[in-house]
Amino acid sequence: MLKGIIMGAAGSAAAALLGAYLFITLGGMPANADAEPSRLERWAARKSLRATIRRESPKGPNPEALSDENLLAGVRLYAIKCAECHGAADGKASSIAKGLFQKPPQFAEEGVEDDPEGATFWKILHGIRLTGMPSHRNALSERQIWQLTLFLKHMDGLTPAAGKAWKDVPSQAEPSK
Repeated sequence: MLKGIIMGAAGSAAAALLGAYLFITLGGMPANADAEPSRLERWAARKSLRATIRRESPKGPNPEALSDENLLAGVRLYAIKCAECHGAADGKASSIAKGLFQKPPQFAEEGVEDDPEGATFWKILHGIRLTGMPSHRNALSERQIWQLTLFLKHMDGLTPAAGKAWKDVPSQAEPSK
């Protein structure tokens, strides 16, 4: 009896794996960026990302001091490296951002001020797989990533100079037709 149960469970598992394999390899799971992901795909991606960030992100405080110099450096880096996807102070998404899946957050509207700085640092350093978020490991120094993180953490309470620089970041949104 026990042997039959084990064989039945093994057969069921093998059939499920074969079914999943065929579903994926025959194109049953959409790969296009404009398709709605399944609940399973969204769940797996969120769980994996959160667990990885929790395990790998720096735990200590930002080594860059909260100063005008570092905030302004962060704003400048944001304008060059981030605004095209994450928007400027006007909160309008660019055509690139509108075409990405997953939709990148527009930080003027939905910032990351509440996120731990280590998590933001990790996302900038490593990027996020299967999204448009690239790794900046080879594009920015560790200090620059921390300065960018500092700006993002404090973008809702910037110094006057950094606030003006943030408002001066050019919008990447295309003009209305």
